[in-house]
Amino acid sequence: MADSQRPLLEQLRDLLRSRHYSLRTEESYLDWVRRYILFHGKRHPREMGSDEILAFLNHLATELNVAASTQNQARYALLFLYRELLGVDPGDLKGVQAAKQPRRLPTVLTRAEARAVIAQLSGVYLLMAQLLYGSGLRLMECLRLRVKDLDFQMLQVVVRDGKGMRDRLTMLPASLVDPLRTHLVGVKQVFQQDLAEGFGEVYLPFALARKNPGAARSWAWQYLFPADQRSRDPRSGLIRRHHVHEGALQRAVHDAVRASGISKHASCHTFRHSFATHLIESGYDIRTVQELLGHSDVKTTMIYTHVLNRGGRGVRSPLDE
Repeated sequence: MADSQRPLLEQLRDLLRSRHYSLRTEESYLDWVRRYILFHGKRHPREMGSDEILAFLNHLATELNVAASTQNQARYALLFLYRELLGVDPGDLKGVQAAKQPRRLPTVLTRAEARAVIAQLSGVYLLMAQLLYGSGLRLMECLRLRVKDLDFQMLQVVVRDGKGMRDRLTMLPASLVDPLRTHLVGVKQVFQQDLAEGFGEVYLPFALARKNPGAARSWAWQYLFPADQRSRDPRSGLIRRHHVHEGALQRAVHDAVRASGISKHASCHTFRHSFATHLIESGYDIRTVQELLGHSDVKTTMIYTHVLNRGGRGVRSPLDE
């Protein structure tokens, strides 16, 4: 329950951290609650309810024309505020004018295009792009990989706390085993140097740091793709070596796409789309692809059947007959 003696946003931040929400979600929820309060003339949320929530969400859809995912994120943030912090249930908010859900097909690279983009990369960015395409990882799933998440014998990658806080297994391309082993030699040297200088501690998820204090300095828990420099943890204030920043990989892939001469609007996530499409194109079962991607609903995976060269239905143009 909320404490009237402390700032509301401070209480909300503490609650989100106690529930182990990611830093990104924390920042997003705080921003939406802040915008909600400002929208209603800085009134305290306790003085408002479902009518004010509906007015704000409808404003996002009708005046700002935000995407459906953006409106949903704002809705979840406000429901968390009221239900979890203030202890008030604002109802099901049936009067929300849903933002339009765009029906867009994902951008997919051909096999040749994917290889052309990857060929423009080198070093750690090359390895990360190969995992995005070869294992179907999301951007942050790749960056958050730990040393222990690679299984070279079983040729699999353990994706922990993926979207929806679900773990899953996906494939590890056999062609990456030797490059990754070589990469780990360099990572271990950096880790040992950090230890020698009195550092070497890495961020641990949830309560693991309390349950197993030694794990933070263990080799197994180190990031597979550590940052070049140590930095201060925004939550604990401790100096640690975090993983490579997502912006660095995004810029590298963006530059690689331009250098390859490909005109498609491709990004890091395009590799994941291409991974799924090429597996289906090769005849793999849709359920298998669903599990590798970590989709909770097969309908999400089915979108890739519509971007195959034959339209996903094997229909042949009359011009080609």
